[in-house]
Amino acid sequence: MQNETASDLLARHGVDTERGFLPTEDPVRRLPEAYQAWEDLAVELPKLLSAGRVHEWIERLPELDIADLDRNELNRAMLLLSYLGHAYVFGGEEPRHRLPACVAKPWYETATKLGRPPVLSYASHALYNWRRLDPDGPIALGNIVRLENFRGGLDEDWFVLVHVAIEASAGPGICAAALAQDAAAAGDVAAVATHLDTVGQTLENMIAILRRMPEKCDPYVYYHRVRQFIFGWMDNPGLPDGVVYEGVTAYGDQGQKFRGETGAQSSIIPALDAVLGMDYSQDTLGAHLIQLRDYMPPSHRALIEEFGKRTSVRTFVLEHADDAALVAAYDRCIEGATEFRRQHMEYAGTYIRGQQQNSSANPVETGTGGTPFMRYLAQHVTDAHQYLVGPSTN
Repeated sequence: MQNETASDLLARHGVDTERGFLPTEDPVRRLPEAYQAWEDLAVELPKLLSAGRVHEWIERLPELDIADLDRNELNRAMLLLSYLGHAYVFGGEEPRHRLPACVAKPWYETATKLGRPPVLSYASHALYNWRRLDPDGPIALGNIVRLENFRGGLDEDWFVLVHVAIEASAGPGICAAALAQDAAAAGDVAAVATHLDTVGQTLENMIAILRRMPEKCDPYVYYHRVRQFIFGWMDNPGLPDGVVYEGVTAYGDQGQKFRGETGAQSSIIPALDAVLGMDYSQDTLGAHLIQLRDYMPPSHRALIEEFGKRTSVRTFVLEHADDAALVAAYDRCIEGATEFRRQHMEYAGTYIRGQQQNSSANPVETGTGGTPFMRYLAQHVTDAHQYLVGPSTN
């Protein structure tokens, strides 16, 4: 038996059985009055970027102390500082190579407390960047809007909100995955199959939401108005020496290189891969994806690691491969994980690779996380089917 039940495991890592990796409480919408300067400037970002005056306004900010903020407020501060920092770096004709201390110091201090690098990551961009229109309604498209924007507009909002809705839909599947491990530890074949069917259904729900991306996010608009702001400063041709964080003693005056925001920093697929026994750690992209875990909230990456150490669902299925219902449920999960990757790859081709490059800092051959993404994504789609236990349906 496991040393800890699924519900206790998830609760210990702050993962909700309904919301999944989204915060257990809706994100903080405003910091205390002492941080009014950050809040006010964040509201003005779309206008200042359009006017070409974002740098001078950010440079006027006071240097604020984040010592008194609680954890929920720290996540709000991380969101604001990430948007201010990326707007400063990417808000002109060419990227800026230095961040002023008024942003760099509190950003570094906030990130250190949260256990993530001081760069815009998926956690800030998506997990903590939404609110519900009807606070009693679901966390779903049609009832969620974003808290912060760069340029603003429907396409930018929809791109992120689709990810938020996917995160919310994944909760039951993450819970079922942990329950499948418990059932495998108990030797309960029927229960493992039942829980794996829930995981499979969850993946199909996620795919259905992902396929709604083109409804309100146009590929041309995404590339030219949205994507440039979510890059990082590692493997970015426009920032070969990284970015200097002025006033941050720990960094000296040396350029720092951090990866940019990418959906690959979501914990859903790595968590399900760990439970299903889909191991990509030995290939080039797999090694890169493991590095991206450094940009996840620490409790989320710890859960992924623990999933990998618990009872192996794949081994259990292989040991009971004569049970048709169990194999079908497991393979449903593998097919879902494969199709989610395939859909992601299709969008990468349309929204990025198919666009006309407009800047060295917005390359069409390199992902925002810093990889030659199309080759890696294609390989993962191909490799995923090796994990099928029964005959492939394709």
